[in-house]
Amino acid sequence: MRAKDIMIPIQDSLKAEHTLKEAVNLLRFAKKGEEKVGVKGLPVLDDNKKLIGMLSMRDVLKAVHPSYMNLMNLSNFTWDGMVESLAKSAADKKVGTVMSKDVITVSEDDPLMECVDLMLKNNIKRLPVIDKTGKAAGMIYERDVFFAIVKAMLDDDYYVINS
Repeated sequence: MRAKDIMIPIQDSLKAEHTLKEAVNLLRFAKKGEEKVGVKGLPVLDDNKKLIGMLSMRDVLKAVHPSYMNLMNLSNFTWDGMVESLAKSAADKKVGTVMSKDVITVSEDDPLMECVDLMLKNNIKRLPVIDKTGKAAGMIYERDVFFAIVKAMLDDDYYVINS
């Protein structure tokens, strides 16, 4: 099995010039396959559909969390409304300033085991797939790899649900 066999074609993506407000709205309602389920991360593409980064929920959390707070032990403090206030102030930040730029990718013809290896070694849950022209073609999600393994373990599409 190859990356292209289980990848989901990219339907929704971001641009570096989008605001975080636009990005989080798209994350909430992005398509995964045929369903609008929302996703935990989206590719950031340039005008030529080349991958320039990824924006994940974690990147959004980092954008809201001031860096100076890492220097303090704040476990004993609570500041009601602080997250909401910081979220509003981060809403106009550009995706390009908070996205992850060092993105691990695979090509369409890479073996599925290479995808699993990269996901485990790098603790990532989504893996962009690049086509032969260098454009972002699809995404492999941890869940889809899991179901490919389940199908192989069970020898076919036979699923048993215990009640």
